[in-house]
Amino acid sequence: MLDVAEPGETSAPVFRGDLRTDLPAYRVYRHGELVEERTEVVDLWRPDLVAFLIGCSFTFEAPLLAAGVPVRHMEAGTNVPMYVTGRQCRPAGRFRGPLVVSMRPVPADRVADAVRITSRYPAVHGAPVHVGDPEGLGIADLARPDFGDPGEVRAGEVPVFWACGVTPQAAVMASAPEFAIGHAPGHMAVTDVRDADYQVP
Repeated sequence: MLDVAEPGETSAPVFRGDLRTDLPAYRVYRHGELVEERTEVVDLWRPDLVAFLIGCSFTFEAPLLAAGVPVRHMEAGTNVPMYVTGRQCRPAGRFRGPLVVSMRPVPADRVADAVRITSRYPAVHGAPVHVGDPEGLGIADLARPDFGDPGEVRAGEVPVFWACGVTPQAAVMASAPEFAIGHAPGHMAVTDVRDADYQVP
């Protein structure tokens, strides 16, 4: 969790823009059902809404690239593949739901580097939650992501999975609150905070 806005507020210390208009795309949920996707939510904003700003694994992709670890979806110009897993998150009050993960294929000889680099960014999902066999997470088919675009795992590569910021929306779908707004997968808020500010020694 990077920041939490006050009830009804449309900005937060880490995000000085307008949370109703400055994300590329929003998803609107009613009673846990996705009812629409739109480019702004000004008319839907309510004084009782609280915005949570959650870190994103896109933050550590530049350091991966700088170290020579390929990032396939960036090469392909696609969205990262995201999967609903068979692992349940720890419930918080009435909220519950499955862990969602993003997947990046990594050459087998660079997996340790990917783990080391991303572990230095714990506020933006940090180290992988799983390396290797997708079935260990309850993912039956890597070619069929639940969100994002399919990603190719080539010979000599290993699928590596990180926690994903779409997890709260999976919790919204599972817990079915009366109303919620989230970012469309791959369409997050961009802040003025530099990636390096989230790096730890």
